[in-house]
Amino acid sequence: MKLAIRAKPDSGKEYITKLDDDHYEVAVKAPPIKGMANRAIIQALADHFNTSPSNVTILSGHTSRTKVIEVVTQ
Repeated sequence: MKLAIRAKPDSGKEYITKLDDDHYEVAVKAPPIKGMANRAIIQALADHFNTSPSNVTILSGHTSRTKVIEVVTQ
């Protein structure tokens, strides 16, 4: 499934909020430096959807707060 993500890096707490069927807001504590926030977002979404981080891929928006992410669930 493809999801539109609004990323909030360097947040005080970590959370995932479902805005509608395929739009989410993901807050992570990791700063947006050298891909740290992207890796934290991938891990958070993998935990949320109960899948492996290798099944979560950023399709677009690697350096943007707005991202398109594909999640493959078993």
